[in-house]
Amino acid sequence: MAFIIGLTGGIASGKSTVSKMFQKRGIPVVDADQIAREVVETGKEPYEKIVEAFGRKILNEDGSINREKLGSIVFQQKSKRELLNSIVHPAVRKEMKKKQEQFVMQGAKAVVLDIPLLFESDLTHLVDKIIVVYVNENTQLQRLMKRNHLSKEEALARINAQMPLKEKIKMADEVIDNEGDFNDTERQLEKILQKWGIC
Repeated sequence: MAFIIGLTGGIASGKSTVSKMFQKRGIPVVDADQIAREVVETGKEPYEKIVEAFGRKILNEDGSINREKLGSIVFQQKSKRELLNSIVHPAVRKEMKKKQEQFVMQGAKAVVLDIPLLFESDLTHLVDKIIVVYVNENTQLQRLMKRNHLSKEEALARINAQMPLKEKIKMADEVIDNEGDFNDTERQLEKILQKWGIC
């Protein structure tokens, strides 16, 4: 049986960096965010449901979904966020399961499920062990403002839409502190993989 690792963290905590480190070691990663983008492509069922629920004002000129416009709606209103999640999440889970099974069939000893909302969506039963990528609140805020060109208020709305990182740490099997440099983060991951016998 393949060992399934849940990788999670907060927005702008550096989860993607850790994801790449897994891939560099030949451990396949199933990325929930990437799949979430794919399942809402024009013409797919979730796309139709989103347009029906949020109107055509969230579309780009080419008919594709404008993630910024949609984000500005759902990060301000919990009910809208829940509505969007109820449309997107089932499709994402189905696709993730399919990809995970493909990697296992190809002989992968371990597979990483990169799921930002692992705890919020009650998906911990899908994985054997959980790694949380952690940064302090100020680092998270600064990185998010810089990366997404957001105001402090917009960035805080997105951070507050997720479970606080301090809460996630309590439920993790291992924590990677991503306050340091790339090499420091890599050393922490290496240690965890050795401990779990995946190297």
